[in-house]
Amino acid sequence: MRDNKIVILDFGSQYTQLIAKLIRKKRVPSYVFPCHLGFDALQQENPQAIILSGGPSSVYSKKKPVFDERIMNLPLPILGICYGYHLLVRHFGGEIIVSQRSEYGREKIKIVASALLLNGLGKTTDVWMSHGDEVKSLSNDFQVLASTKNALAAIKHKEKPIYGVQFHPEVSHTLKGEVVIDNFLFKVVKAKKTWSIPNFVKENTSLIKEKVGDKKVLLALSGGVDSMVLAMLLHRALGDRLSCVFIDNGLLREGEGREVVENFRRNLKAPLKVINARKVFLRNLRLVRDPEKKRKIIGAIFLKIFLKILKSHDFLAQGTLYPDVIESTSVFGPSVKIKTHHNLVKGILKLKKREKLIEPFAFLFKDEVRKIGELLGLDERVIQRQPFPGPGLAIRILGRITPYRLHILRKADEILLEEVKKLPIRDQLWQSFAVLLPIRSVGVAGDKRVYGYTIVLRLVSSKNGMTADFELLGKAALNKIANRITGEVDSICRVVLDITSKPPATIEWE
Repeated sequence: MRDNKIVILDFGSQYTQLIAKLIRKKRVPSYVFPCHLGFDALQQENPQAIILSGGPSSVYSKKKPVFDERIMNLPLPILGICYGYHLLVRHFGGEIIVSQRSEYGREKIKIVASALLLNGLGKTTDVWMSHGDEVKSLSNDFQVLASTKNALAAIKHKEKPIYGVQFHPEVSHTLKGEVVIDNFLFKVVKAKKTWSIPNFVKENTSLIKEKVGDKKVLLALSGGVDSMVLAMLLHRALGDRLSCVFIDNGLLREGEGREVVENFRRNLKAPLKVINARKVFLRNLRLVRDPEKKRKIIGAIFLKIFLKILKSHDFLAQGTLYPDVIESTSVFGPSVKIKTHHNLVKGILKLKKREKLIEPFAFLFKDEVRKIGELLGLDERVIQRQPFPGPGLAIRILGRITPYRLHILRKADEILLEEVKKLPIRDQLWQSFAVLLPIRSVGVAGDKRVYGYTIVLRLVSSKNGMTADFELLGKAALNKIANRITGEVDSICRVVLDITSKPPATIEWE
């Protein structure tokens, strides 16, 4: 299944996910795989074309990503972008050097030869560059299509449908980037428009039925958008062969456990088992300060509980999304992994190897999952819920987790959410939440000296969670929130505002 797809091999670029989304916007199936996907594994995917993404490495680096270069000899259309472009050039006998003048940001390219890829770009156009290496020379197999004042900007193989571009056509700063993608998809590859949310639902319903047969599936329900939408998709496919389990880990927001159960029962008639595991989670996290250890401990406890219940089931299902996968997977090694996602601890990966894991959304983004929820008739209140991390408040309390710290963070977070819901900006916020710092500072309360904690307000807008911009509420709203938190929550005497975008920061603090 999943025929007619474009396979994108990810070399670590921050823009890789934009390529996949842009292609699906064109209604062509696209799937992102790690660059170390082997030659045989790639062939099994039966792609119609391959895109080699950009990345932060150099083709000459000792720590460059693992990649099977036999892939570039497949009789398929290939587009190399930035680092992927350099790989193509070097593979076919060209030379890459360190740029004497690196190009970062907007540059103008001049089209010097006609080719399908650059049709409609005119004689010159503005593009977005981000490179420190450049192509010095090409083998005789290639011709130059475009250049800047400093570098060769686009090339084409003289006989094969292989192209390379130094710029990033997938970003909005490249003025005619969508034209380049269109040309590759429909003039070079001749791809068909078969991707749509209804087609995805229909295809994955069939795939799930085929994989599960008459066996049983256990869904790990968090109560967020992803797991609720997956519960509806699985229930449509499997009926009473689906069971759901919701584990209250004691790290939820105020009233969230009750809200999750109410939302589930309002939208589905599937069995739901609710497990109160607050004590075991908090006991194991009691002395832990390191965020990675927190995530791994939480993931391990979740898994232990799931495996116990899984004895009477055959598969475990999770609402894992592409951002979860890409932030947990290192292209280069553990040193550049952003964070361990609780859905992707070792035990879960073992289940995946045994083909006991069902994750139909692993190539999707949250906005796409929300559209699936709309199609399946999920309650609007659930669809528009802000993302909430699986480890919960454990990664919004920096340092040790205690019942008291959880209590004051819940109260501060509840005040923030209450006030945000009253504002026009609420619908454009991806997330709004409070963070508790293990920092105490001097304050004054009732003419008395106090020594209280600090709360950070984090408000961001985003389209997919991979990048995000901070948002401001205005002085009056911020003043009201700060006054309520310091006035209504014990031990809080200072409120600060996080005005950092992603990147360089992540959305969550840990």
